[in-house]
Amino acid sequence: MKKLTYLLAFLPFIAFNTLAQNKTKPNVLFIAIDDLKPMLGCYGESHVHSPNIDKLALSGTVFLANYCQQAVCAPTRASLLTGQRPDYTQIWDLKTLIRDKVPNILTLPQYFRQQGYTTSGIGKVFDSRSVDKNADEASWSIPYLKLENNDFAKGFNKPFNSYYQSQELIRLIESFKEQGIKNGLKGKELVDFVENGRRPLYEAIDVPDDAYIDGANTLKAIQQIKKLKTEGNPFFMAVGLTKPHLPFVAPKKYWDLYERSSLKLAEFQALAAGAPEFAFQASNELVNQYILPSGERMPTGYSPKSEELQRLLLHGYYASVSYTDAQVGLLLAALKEQALDQNTIIVLWGDHGWHLGDHTMWAKHSNFEQATRAPLLFSAPGFKGGQKVKSISEFVDVFPTLAELAGLQIPEGLAGKSLVPAMKNPSFKVKEFAQSQYPRLNDQAMGYAIRTEQFRMVTWFKGEFHHTKIKSDNPVIGLELYDYKKDPLEKENLALKAEYAGILKQHQDILTQFMNTQNQSR
Repeated sequence: MKKLTYLLAFLPFIAFNTLAQNKTKPNVLFIAIDDLKPMLGCYGESHVHSPNIDKLALSGTVFLANYCQQAVCAPTRASLLTGQRPDYTQIWDLKTLIRDKVPNILTLPQYFRQQGYTTSGIGKVFDSRSVDKNADEASWSIPYLKLENNDFAKGFNKPFNSYYQSQELIRLIESFKEQGIKNGLKGKELVDFVENGRRPLYEAIDVPDDAYIDGANTLKAIQQIKKLKTEGNPFFMAVGLTKPHLPFVAPKKYWDLYERSSLKLAEFQALAAGAPEFAFQASNELVNQYILPSGERMPTGYSPKSEELQRLLLHGYYASVSYTDAQVGLLLAALKEQALDQNTIIVLWGDHGWHLGDHTMWAKHSNFEQATRAPLLFSAPGFKGGQKVKSISEFVDVFPTLAELAGLQIPEGLAGKSLVPAMKNPSFKVKEFAQSQYPRLNDQAMGYAIRTEQFRMVTWFKGEFHHTKIKSDNPVIGLELYDYKKDPLEKENLALKAEYAGILKQHQDILTQFMNTQNQSR
């Protein structure tokens, strides 16, 4: 009995001491942005209105040469959120579940949950097509947050298929419905036909930010942050913002920030000389899912879109970036209002780049610079602000970096390296190259890219990678090499130029060693 009394006397102290220790752990605000390329003021793009992300950059570190592992939503998110490359996760498409392939894989929020953090999320963090219906239930200590009708601005319901129901959208829905009825569809088949029909390219109407999904998600995330603070446990709060992903839907005030006629078109709008045609993509996401303002289908093929359409696309992309930037500003302001800004690690990333007309391409889905280079910013207590790192980083580096910043042991077996040394000394070089990849030829080939400081080499291997490993001795069906010092726009493939033979071999050797190491660990 004396021993029990003694233990009970110390329980309040133990509980208080545990809480005190938890409070010293930094919180994490994890901001994922869909289709955001490094077209921001803090990346030198002064024509883009991004004051809030730029302000975050002034308090943190911007990684200028950061690359994704595969330039499409589900694979790149699966890679970043597990710290593993696509050939390990086996997520190369938009339909495979991560845990169907690697059941015991460890995710970033799951690891923080295991370390005593309260983990919560809202919006698009994982791609919904690669996780369970609860956004990977193992990752979250709080059930994943979802929007209800009352989460939107007063007088507004949840948008239909990303849009607030403007007159243009209502007209389009009615036309699809009429067409479906003529085709004999009814019930669920008719609903699916209407919802999956080609959609308007954009919407620019005068509505509050939270009439749309990103604005509503941001306000709900802020309420969750306030709640998490009162609970006293360190938290990992993930917020996924969907714009500037197509369709370009943003309140009119963000469109009004830009003069369409003054927007600069892509300088190089042709296929790179000497490159295999399958290395390019024919803007299929844009062409197959969206219609022109006239109601007609998008022009297809590898030729530049009309100047009028290009300017509309640029205008929509920039307006959507500025809308998202405003939501980031609300999140940052909420941290400050809750006195959490001094003890919260913030990481902000866009899941891959985006072609804006270069090489005639729009959207992502390639191994080229504009698709693979993606923004990455960290702000953490105790680190200088306004830093810019020029050396190479990759999204597989995010997991180990956040672990080290939070004072946690870095799990063994991750594919990336911690970027903390570069945050301490921006001239420090963490790694010599980044690796990206993309499938082609109906999944009968995979292109592996090695990006060094000056060059990108891509080797295209033949092989059914969904069934067997691609190895370095698989048949090679294409080679690319680009010199970014002499040819930053990737106008010419140099792989077959005699004077670049040594550079090509050097990069092929890097890839061979990389692939052999990866295949041994998978």
